[in-house]
Amino acid sequence: QVQLVESGGGLVQPGGSLRLSCAASISIFNLYTMGWYRQAPGKQRELVASISSGGDTNYADSVKGRFTISRDNAKKMAYLQMNSLKPEDTAVYYCNAKFMRIDFWGQGTQVTVSS
Repeated sequence: QVQLVESGGGLVQPGGSLRLSCAASISIFNLYTMGWYRQAPGKQRELVASISSGGDTNYADSVKGRFTISRDNAKKMAYLQMNSLKPEDTAVYYCNAKFMRIDFWGQGTQVTVSS
C-alpha cells in the first residue's frame, strides 16, 4: 500500500523558516514527479513546487526565491525548505506523487505563520 507521510509543519513567526519532509513508500520512487501543494481555509488547493524525476523544479510565483524543493531518491524522501515565511503562507501543505496516470496524496501538515 502506497503511503506519503508529511512532517515538519508547525507554528512559526513571520520571517521564520520550516522544512517539510515527505516520506514515500513507493517502489519506483525515482520515476515519480514529487510536488508540494497547499490549501488555505476557503481557498482551492494550489501547487507550491514540484520536482521531476530528472530534478527539474517548478515553483509558484508567490514562493519563488523563498522556497526550495528537493528530493533524495535513495531515501525515498521529498523536502520543502521554506524561508522568509509570510502569514499568507499559512495553509495545510500536502505532498503529492505523480507518475503517468498514478496520483498519490499525503494526509497534509499544517503550517501556521503568525506572530
